[in-house]
Amino acid sequence: MAKRDYYEVLGVGKSANDDELKKAYRKLAMQYHPDKNPGNKEAEEKFREATEAYEILKDSKKRSQYDQFGHAAFEGPSGGGGGFGGFSQGFDISDALRAFMNDFGGDNVFSDLFGMGGDSRRGGRSRRGGGSRGSDLQVHLKLTLAEIHSGVSKTLKVRRKETCSECKGSGSRTGKKSTCKQCEGAGRVRHVSNSFFGQLVQESVCPVCSGEGQIVMDPCHKCDGTGREASETMVTVDIPAGVSEGNYLSVPGKGDCGLNGGPAGDLIVLVQEEKDKYFERHGIDVVCEVNISFSQAALGTSTTVPTLDGKVSLKIPSGTQSEKIFRLRGKGMPVLHSSQHGDQLVKLHVQTPEKLSKEERELFEKLAEIENKEDKGGFSKIKDFFS
Repeated sequence: MAKRDYYEVLGVGKSANDDELKKAYRKLAMQYHPDKNPGNKEAEEKFREATEAYEILKDSKKRSQYDQFGHAAFEGPSGGGGGFGGFSQGFDISDALRAFMNDFGGDNVFSDLFGMGGDSRRGGRSRRGGGSRGSDLQVHLKLTLAEIHSGVSKTLKVRRKETCSECKGSGSRTGKKSTCKQCEGAGRVRHVSNSFFGQLVQESVCPVCSGEGQIVMDPCHKCDGTGREASETMVTVDIPAGVSEGNYLSVPGKGDCGLNGGPAGDLIVLVQEEKDKYFERHGIDVVCEVNISFSQAALGTSTTVPTLDGKVSLKIPSGTQSEKIFRLRGKGMPVLHSSQHGDQLVKLHVQTPEKLSKEERELFEKLAEIENKEDKGGFSKIKDFFS
């Protein structure tokens, strides 16, 4: 398949400056990043394609070659892209991810990816001496439609790691520590990898000392040197009216406590809707089904129907057919963070009695005689057709 023009991929003109290129690429990368689109091969390919385009156009020399020769400038072993591998080797998703992190790894990229502000996501870690952030915790909260309709406050029991009461978080009985051999006290380690664009050098927190630069010599017996112990705590969360299945709330600082004095993670509360006995939700509308008899449908009636606000009276006109739907405006679900409400749809079912009393049978037989005489349904025409 022929490659698309790099400027077209990024959605910019050929005169775009460096800031415009970066802004365009970042927007696409945030939209199609694999972490935001797990399992989506189309999004993965668009992310790879956008990264490849940006890596060429951000470099003035490569951009000049591309403007002059197009994709041919980097194809084959003798292509004009000498010094960074050449397109003959291919540019896969792992190359794209490394390039992306190399460009934006220090820009709160995970906060932007998942729409969460600050340093509250993806285990943000500080430099040596500042400790590392605790992990986020995730709980599922089941709510009834009635609770979602009105909003509710819930108290949750959460199992989390808190500062060890014995060593006060130091992880040591006596405070003795030694320099970490893995990072030689730096708290961070370097990773060098070969990619389509040459060598990429990245830094990350040392996995041995968790960024502290030192390791405990005499671990605390209670926490095994981790500085944290398991505990249970009660957390109250306020759920606003109108949330939906899959929505979440973040409770700052209620995740695991950090290491070496680092900040605590967050508690992520994922909303789940319980199946309701009477209602089925469709976005901001709800549907319920009501049964009426033949006589009620034919003569008309008023019947009581349930709503999320309580019971209301519904007027059913004479001659109503089965499966007729009535709309109760404003009786549906609230729109999140709004005063607006959806509607409630009431679907009527005209029930056919399965067992008849003697009196009911006599009445239906008399009704059948009247119907045959009046021939309201055109039954005589049907009989003539088959005779």
